[in-house]
Amino acid sequence: MSSSLFVKICGLKTERDVDTAVEAGADAVGFVFSESPRRIDAAAAARLSRRIPEHVLTVGVFRAEPLHDVRSLATDAGVRAVQLHGPEDRGYYDDLATGGWTLIRATAFGERVPRCGELGEDLLLLDAPVPGSGIAWDWSGRTPAAPGEKWLLAGGLTPDNVGDAVAAARPWGVDVSSGVEQSRGVKDPALITAFVRAARARS
Repeated sequence: MSSSLFVKICGLKTERDVDTAVEAGADAVGFVFSESPRRIDAAAAARLSRRIPEHVLTVGVFRAEPLHDVRSLATDAGVRAVQLHGPEDRGYYDDLATGGWTLIRATAFGERVPRCGELGEDLLLLDAPVPGSGIAWDWSGRTPAAPGEKWLLAGGLTPDNVGDAVAAARPWGVDVSSGVEQSRGVKDPALITAFVRAARARS
């Protein structure tokens, strides 16, 4: 993984998506296994994962799925990290930790600022107040996490605004999905490349 700003490109479904993200210098790629226009099955994710070099983290993304399903899908897909969007408790994270996956807790930024590691996660992803909306939110004047915490900023990021977002919020990393799409669920290679370049230009 890069020693500079950590960049994750999420919702990938094709060989072109994966190859572009890797060539652009992404540190992580995400495969969505929950209901979504970006949804992919475990077999397809496993096939794509085999194209990805070891230094790029492969992430399975889940939203309020039964623990057994998460373990099964993540194993079958061969991903090295699990990202959870939902009401999972500490016991859920503790159980998954036995599987050797890097654990990412995704939560919306609200009045209370979450802290990385509260549920045993390795990374914290702070999304917009309305997660998955693709709508940018006000990063200025915020202190989303303590210095040194491993947290990713998400929510409405694009190649055009990610530089300002990084400068304002000073995250450890950034995550993007809809902001690099030419249509809903369809990635644009030029936007992926532009996003990685713009994110790192201000970090």
